[in-house]
Amino acid sequence: MSFVIDASILAAWFLDEKSDPRVETAFDALVRGEARAPSLLFYEFRNALLSSERRRRIAQAVSDAILREFAILQIRLEPPREETSLMALARARKLTVYDAAYLELAIREGLPLATLDRALEQAAVAEGVALFGA
Repeated sequence: MSFVIDASILAAWFLDEKSDPRVETAFDALVRGEARAPSLLFYEFRNALLSSERRRRIAQAVSDAILREFAILQIRLEPPREETSLMALARARKLTVYDAAYLELAIREGLPLATLDRALEQAAVAEGVALFGA
């Protein structure tokens, strides 16, 4: 089963913050199958690692190792689509454009969304998108 995965799930997994069962559920499904994400995940995940380095939570060598593991995951990065619907969704649901990109992809493809972001979860429910692992 495919689903849309956001950076919060991946960061929680790789930075060993797995207290929420949705993290393990999503990662188990990802290891067995494929997930999808907007192409911005490439940058957003790396930024989470860099932020952790700067806060001295992890060393650069750990980030490098995480990125090697991340590279083998089956996450299909999707290019941006038509801008009008993305901006309208961000405005209507009071989301960042980044978060709206994950939601827009889930809506467009009819896929459940795996996230730990409360505002994104609420927007997904309001849009009729299933939450993965909920």
